[in-house]
Amino acid sequence: MIDNAANRPAVAAALLIAAVGAATILGAYFFQYVIGLAPCPLCLEQRIPYYIGIPLALVIAAVAARNAPRGLIVAGLVLLALTLLVGAGLGVYHAGIEWKWWPGPTECSGEFSAPKSAGDLLRQMQTTSVVRCDQAAWRLLGLSLAGYNVLISLALTAVAIGAALGARHRPERPENRH
Repeated sequence: MIDNAANRPAVAAALLIAAVGAATILGAYFFQYVIGLAPCPLCLEQRIPYYIGIPLALVIAAVAARNAPRGLIVAGLVLLALTLLVGAGLGVYHAGIEWKWWPGPTECSGEFSAPKSAGDLLRQMQTTSVVRCDQAAWRLLGLSLAGYNVLISLALTAVAIGAALGARHRPERPENRH
């Protein structure tokens, strides 16, 4: 039960972010384990902000529901927004590599160079990913999964920022009266 009605928008925003984040990760697992699209190293890195953001959003929802100080709620929402913004940045970086706008990591993108010796071949086999970061395995309406991650991350960032701004302008919680 939420003690302070003024915190309801922050709780709702945090729960929305947690739910959409969880659905996004479940979608990634669906593509990986059901459809069979193996993730590249950059795909796996794009999951990290969700692994941090989902539990953070749940903690924010819990502390806001328990009438935590406004400053703590705002700080949590700002931290959540920054986490999600990092996710959007990783998605932009990966999508740009897929569109060949900039080079990607050598271990999963770019041209393969012919090894000059058996030692070079062994080194290349140890450091090269079979799943390419510079080739989109799936697209819908021209966007790859990295592109959709950008859109989802930016939308969730906007929700977190909106909730932080709203919480910042709400009055501090009233003292408990018995």
